[in-house]
Order: sequence, then structure tokens, then C-alpha cells
Amino acid sequence: QVQLVESGGGLVQPAGSLRLSCVVSGFTLDYYAIGWFRQAPGKEREGVSAISISDGSTYYVDSVKGRFTISRDNAKNTVYLQMNSLKADDTGVYFCAAAWGKGPTGPWVVVPTQYDYWGRGTQVTVSS
Repeated sequence: QVQLVESGGGLVQPAGSLRLSCVVSGFTLDYYAIGWFRQAPGKEREGVSAISISDGSTYYVDSVKGRFTISRDNAKNTVYLQMNSLKADDTGVYFCAAAWGKGPTGPWVVVPTQYDYWGRGTQVTVSS
């Protein structure tokens, strides 16, 4: 059974940091791209970042470049999203998702329909 489980969310002050984890089970990371999305109340789900497991390439949307870093630990079947210099606009539920058989990252990674499996999300709230 394929599962993706996010953790690491919470309440943080502006300019603070959080590290999200996405643990996958039921498949190995070898042939998947893993993406992170977020959804704020009343807004559509937004792609944030992704990593290709096949070649390690990464992708970030402009709003998080220089602040967020995505990485993977294949031995632990885990993908991380390190979030620094957090802003109120980063608030939302963060989801990880897996796309089977995809190649290097590119603009496709922010399209939710490109993904096959989803986690249930973890809440990130940036507030003073």
C-alpha cells in the first residue's frame, strides 16, 4: 500500500524556520519525483518545490527560491523541505506528492494532475 506521510509543520514566527518531512512507503523513491504543494484557506493548491529522484534535479517556484531547500534521503525513503525566512504568505497546509516515472524536474512539477499519490498534509502557520 502506497503511503506518503508529512510531518514537521507547526506555528512559527516570521523569519523563522521549519523542516518538513515526507516519508514514503509501499514503493521506493528510485523512479519517482516528489513534489511539495501548499494550500492556503480559500486558495488553490500551489506547487512549491520538487525533486527528481532519477537525476536529483530540483525545482522551486520564484516565491520560495533562496529560502526553501528540498532534499532526499533514499535510504530512509524520505524527502525534506527546509523552509527558512518564513513569511505570513507561506501559511497553509503542505502536501507531498509522488509522480511515477517522471524525468528531470521542470515547470510540470507544479501541476497537481501530474502526481499519482498524495499525503494528507501538515499545517504550517507563520504568525507573530
